[in-house]
Amino acid sequence: MRLLIPLFPLLLGAAFAAPPTLSRPWRLAEICWEFAQPVEHFTSLEIDITIDRDLPADLNLYISPCGIAEINQLRCGGGLQTNIDGWIDGEHRQRVHRGRGAIFSRWSKDPLTLIGLDHVRPAGADCLVESDGYEGELASVRRPFPWTKGRYTWSLNQGAAELRDGQPVTWFTCRVQPQGQEAREVGSLRFEGSDFTYWAKHLAFVEVYPTEPQPHSGIPEVHVTFSAPRLNGATPTLTKASASYPNQGSPDYPDCARVQALGSHYSVALGPTFPRDPGQRRHPLALPSAKEASPP
Repeated sequence: MRLLIPLFPLLLGAAFAAPPTLSRPWRLAEICWEFAQPVEHFTSLEIDITIDRDLPADLNLYISPCGIAEINQLRCGGGLQTNIDGWIDGEHRQRVHRGRGAIFSRWSKDPLTLIGLDHVRPAGADCLVESDGYEGELASVRRPFPWTKGRYTWSLNQGAAELRDGQPVTWFTCRVQPQGQEAREVGSLRFEGSDFTYWAKHLAFVEVYPTEPQPHSGIPEVHVTFSAPRLNGATPTLTKASASYPNQGSPDYPDCARVQALGSHYSVALGPTFPRDPGQRRHPLALPSAKEASPP
C-alpha cells in the first residue's frame, strides 16, 4: 500500500522548544470515529500507523492508535512511546526506563476497584508491568520495541478464556507488526467475561508527556497517519469522524497540531505552535467512500 502524504506543506526543523513545565501529559490532537452501532461478539482490533520520519531519543511522544476504547464497558488503550517505563515485576516496584516501546493498559470497572498484576501476562522477560492508581486504577504491560519511521499495525486479539472464582475471564493480547515483518507481542491483559461488545466509537491521539529522566519534552516535527479502525477484520459503518485539540483551559497549552482526512486514513501533523481559531478546536473530518473504507 502506498504511503499517504498529507496535503498541507511539510514543516522544516527537527523539534521545537518545550513549554517551561510539563507536569502532566499534553494531548496535542485527538481523532474520534463514531460507528452506526456497537460491534457485538468482538474478537479483534487493528489500526495501522505510519510515521514519516525518525524522532530524536530525547523526546517523549506517545502515538496512541487506541487512545480510549471500551470492551464490555471496560476501558483500555495503548500504542507506541519513545520512552516507556514501569516495574520489572510486582515485587520490585522500582520504576525503570527502557526507551522506545509499545504499551497496552486497561482500567478497572470503576475508579475505586483495585486491579492487580494478576490481570497482566508479560510477553517476555524484557517486559515492564504496572498496577497503580495515578490515572485511575489500571493494569498495564509495556515492552521495548525499537520502532522508527515506517508503517506498523497495532492490534488486539481475543485469546484464551478461563474461570476465575467461578466466573469467565478472557485474555486479550496486544501486538505490533512492522510492515513486512513478524509481529512483536507486547503482552496480554485479562478482561471479565467471555462474549464481548466493542462500543460504538474509537479514539486515537498523539501527546507529549513527562518522564523522570526527561521531565520536559520538545514537540517534534512529524506526520503520523492512522487508518480507520478495523474490528473483527472489517471497518465498521462509520457515521462521523472528527478532530479535536484539547487545551484543558490553560493559556500556555501548545497548539501545534493539524488533523486532516486522507481517504480512509487520518493524518496528524505536528510542528511549530500557532494561534488556533477557537472555533476550530473541534472540527469534522470527511468519511471515506465505501471503496476507500475496504481493508487494504
